[in-house]
Amino acid sequence: MEIGIDKIGFFAPHMYVDMTNLAVARGVEPEKFTIGIGQSQMAVAPITQDPVTLAANAALEILDEEDRAQIDMVLFGTESGIDNSKSAAVYVHHLLGLKAEARAVELKQACYGATAGIQLAKGHIALHPESKVLVLGSDIARYGLKTSGESTQGAGAVVMVISAAPRILALDNDNAFLSNDIMDFWRPIYSEQAFVDGKFSNEQYVHFFNEVWKQYKEKTGNDLADFEAICFHLPYTKMGWKALRTELPNADESTQERLKANYQISTAYNRNIGNIYTGSLYLSLLSLLEQKEDLQAGAKIGLFSYGSGAVGEFFTGTLQPGFQRMLKKTDHENLFATRRELTVAEYEKIFEETLPKDGSTIELDIESDPAAICVAGMQDNKRLYINKEHLIEQK
Repeated sequence: MEIGIDKIGFFAPHMYVDMTNLAVARGVEPEKFTIGIGQSQMAVAPITQDPVTLAANAALEILDEEDRAQIDMVLFGTESGIDNSKSAAVYVHHLLGLKAEARAVELKQACYGATAGIQLAKGHIALHPESKVLVLGSDIARYGLKTSGESTQGAGAVVMVISAAPRILALDNDNAFLSNDIMDFWRPIYSEQAFVDGKFSNEQYVHFFNEVWKQYKEKTGNDLADFEAICFHLPYTKMGWKALRTELPNADESTQERLKANYQISTAYNRNIGNIYTGSLYLSLLSLLEQKEDLQAGAKIGLFSYGSGAVGEFFTGTLQPGFQRMLKKTDHENLFATRRELTVAEYEKIFEETLPKDGSTIELDIESDPAAICVAGMQDNKRLYINKEHLIEQK
């Protein structure tokens, strides 16, 4: 029985800041951002969007009534969750109107959370082939204004429906994975911003890729030549390239050129959204699927997932016949085309807007946010969520 990605979609806030403008405002050469880390634009989340609403909006794009009837598990990978007890998955389950007979759980291991969700979903589907699992990767990366990590911020969510007989990507069962207790990136519960040892984290990312790739080759006998493309977790778009280039010299020239070209295609969306933590790898996959026009069914795709702290995994899948029909390329083109560019001053003001830390009541202006699902405010220490589409149906 084949199990894999049946549907995939993503959502990002309706605002962004241009990285060249941000560099100038910070007294940095623009090429440091646009070439050095490979970022052009950075999505900016308004106060009316959080990881729950980003994920729910992304899911609205792809779910139909058949999905709602068959989804009996919601797995939410995030490292910017909103509650230390209640899972973000429960909120999304309600906002999407999924059936009550379902499990809903939040998963945390830095940027690896969504990958963990996929692997757990595969096991569930193997036992219950009639079921579907909704896997969400949603985060808002925040390091603070004028910090060293500011240029690798971002916001967005990727969602996937995992099922038997998948129509996009059938996942193989030859995964290679590795865990090691390291302190390259972490965020204690008392801190609003993460701590990072940047040089060490970059080194560990490459090291983990090398190790799981070696393990994968020994397990399967496959090599780089067997892949049409390899997608990477991308906190910034140059990160994956640092890992890939360490292995490319072991391939023939045509394989090197193919993988380099397809790597660049796979970074297109990430370059203009920024870092979305748990969803970054799958935004890279989506970029490849929608931007490479001659991608063919039967092509083998490699995926490298990395979550600081750290867990890494290399796994693979095969594109299915007619996979293009399951994509939402036009919707995603519209999402990018309709975003509003912010000045650096506007971005800074929006960044400083946060929900009350003392649980006090606040009502937010959701009319200024075009998204269907928004944070409407807070009351009695509870976030209030609104699904505008549901309100329209009720009227």
